[in-house]
Amino acid sequence: MSAVSSPTVYWRVEGSLLDLTVVEPVAFFSWNAQTFTERFRRRGLIFLMAALRPFLYSTNRKFATRAVHTTLRGVTRDRLDLLGEEYFQYKLKPQLKTHGVERVRELVGSGADVVLVSQGLEHVMKPLAQHLGVRRVVANRLEFRDGVATGRLLEPVIRPRGALARLREQSPDGRRAPKTLARQLDITVEELRGAVIGSGRQSIAQEHPIVHFEGQQQAAGFSVRRALAGRHVMLIGVTGFIGKVWLANTLMELPKIGRIYLLIRRQKSNPAERRFEKMVEDSPVFDPLFEKYGAGFGDYLRARVEVVEGDVTQAGLGLDAEVARHLQRNLDLIVNSSGLTDFNPDLRDALRTNTDAVMNVLEFVRGTEHAGLLHLSTCYVAGERDGRVTEKLVPNYTPRRVAGFDAEQEWRALHEVIAQAEAQAEGAEVTADLRSQSLAKEHAAKGLQGAALENQIRKNRIRWLKTYLTEAGTRRAKELGWPNTYTLTKSLAESLMVKHGAGLPIAVVRPAIVETSVAKPFLGWNEGINTSASLSYLLGTYFRQLPSNESKQLDILPVDAVCAGMTLIAAAIVERRHDQLYQLATSVTNPCDMGRSIELTSLAHRKHYRAQEGLESWLRLRFDAIPVSKTRYQRMSAPAQKAIVKSIQRIMSPLPLKKTPLVKAERNLERVEKLIELFEPFILLNEHDFAADNVEKLSHALVEEEQEEFGYKARLLDWWDYWINVHIPALRRWTYPLIEGRPLEVRPARSLQNGDTVKTGTNGGAW
Repeated sequence: MSAVSSPTVYWRVEGSLLDLTVVEPVAFFSWNAQTFTERFRRRGLIFLMAALRPFLYSTNRKFATRAVHTTLRGVTRDRLDLLGEEYFQYKLKPQLKTHGVERVRELVGSGADVVLVSQGLEHVMKPLAQHLGVRRVVANRLEFRDGVATGRLLEPVIRPRGALARLREQSPDGRRAPKTLARQLDITVEELRGAVIGSGRQSIAQEHPIVHFEGQQQAAGFSVRRALAGRHVMLIGVTGFIGKVWLANTLMELPKIGRIYLLIRRQKSNPAERRFEKMVEDSPVFDPLFEKYGAGFGDYLRARVEVVEGDVTQAGLGLDAEVARHLQRNLDLIVNSSGLTDFNPDLRDALRTNTDAVMNVLEFVRGTEHAGLLHLSTCYVAGERDGRVTEKLVPNYTPRRVAGFDAEQEWRALHEVIAQAEAQAEGAEVTADLRSQSLAKEHAAKGLQGAALENQIRKNRIRWLKTYLTEAGTRRAKELGWPNTYTLTKSLAESLMVKHGAGLPIAVVRPAIVETSVAKPFLGWNEGINTSASLSYLLGTYFRQLPSNESKQLDILPVDAVCAGMTLIAAAIVERRHDQLYQLATSVTNPCDMGRSIELTSLAHRKHYRAQEGLESWLRLRFDAIPVSKTRYQRMSAPAQKAIVKSIQRIMSPLPLKKTPLVKAERNLERVEKLIELFEPFILLNEHDFAADNVEKLSHALVEEEQEEFGYKARLLDWWDYWINVHIPALRRWTYPLIEGRPLEVRPARSLQNGDTVKTGTNGGAW
């Protein structure tokens, strides 16, 4: 028995739901263009159209409609979609005719297939349709090329009603027979039916075939659940952003995994197990697990997780000998997601955490009976180079192809730099300088002597050594072609793994910039301020001119996509079907360039401020950030503004003022300059395109029933929705308060059942 299809009802919007003109929404779009110059130019065009409108409409209404929409040439689809939502929400929604709305909803409720027909643009009509529960519309549509409007309307053009129609057709019933409607619109019935589009926002999925030009071809029938069932895994770096999410997602998705050991370092008097318990109690990452298991969550955690106290920067991972032997006998996989992510830290910290620790992990893996290793690196070890970055580990790599470079020699040389700096810090010359500095201080330290003076010198020595080694690491990184100490030390670790990890089941995983989740552990989770949060925060202020390369890809990836990739790769390592290197990135499969990223960030801020009250919000939503050249940035933005402020300070310095004016402004501009300098390699320099074929091959090989849960879907991300509705709102909730020095939202207190602790290998856990 065949199903009976719902009747199609064509409903004319004008007259029944709204008194909508063609010009008003176009004027709104024009007056909210990205740059101030655009806004004034488009306003001029709108005024010209308004003057010509009577003549144009009397001549040919279709031509007049086309002419009006030419003013939108050069506006992006992203902007039109956001402004269309805004125009409906704040301009049209309050003007909706109640009786017409009720009738449309009655039709939708009865099961009729309602199609809204309007002379308005699809960007305005789609939000109206969604508000009414209507799934399809007929509206005017602009032609787009590479996401930018050409100013040309696609066929068929929905012309405005005539002056008499505005008087005759003021009825809450907007139903029209297809023939009648086609005649009124001056099109055929076939054209009318062909013009019907969905009311959802258009999102173009990035589909591409899997082609095996090189590397290991993945046989079908790959199952994550089968591969990891009963397997024992040790996770290093669980306290980090990625580590927490991977653990929570794994516990949620793979309840049959064997045991997950967490290597956690003691912090002074705070033991490892207490650090973990507090993390579980406090972090929102574990909310879905608490909801799923309720009072039984503590028992589930004890059955699956075991904390072992150690330190990855120490030989043998700082483990108790008995614990180490047990792990080396039983582990199937080690996941190393630890690392120092500060861009330019003290060289001692960077080497110890990002390079020395990797050698310790390698040595530990070599002592296991059958464990593999998943090591987390970063795509940006590529350094100062342009073009496609393939998934191939290059031993002794330097971006500038330094002849004779040896990573192990460089590693040892950097340790020698540290040793020499420490000796120099204790030397007579530096000590004398530090003593002079301490005695010359104009604050409370002035006049110190004896033990107090020596204590001040000690503090200054610590500060001097930290500054010296921070500058030394940054300088050496740039000499070799890396933008910062972070990428230098991560790349050295990769080269050392190639040399010392030969023959071991190892996969290096390079994520790009890891950001807000789209689904797991829940929609919109982010943490910390070490990624792009501070830059996006800046773009939500009055700062407008960001020095950047518009065509450069800003390679961002949601944290749950990274964790999904890690789980796929972990299963592949266990089954020994893995490749040596995996990049988790979007610049090739789903690119989003800097120009679009900046505009989407501004649009997301606009959406937030539009919903707020007050003059401050009204002003901020009008300050869209724009990409500019570095020359223009230096001439017209923070550097130039700081120079002006300094000049004013010099002029006013002779005046007898208690407090020098504009000091705060100068400090703020200096912070902006430093932030831009820090992010230059990621927004202005080095046009990287990171291939991510190997993880796609793994995902393609998954059994059908696991595709939805474990598939790698970065190519399907809708950047408009992600930026505006997920990423920036998440940053506003989880990271902007940290930047502003405000507390995060208060969360209800929770603890593991009965206050029990998770047993660990260091406090009597049963082997």
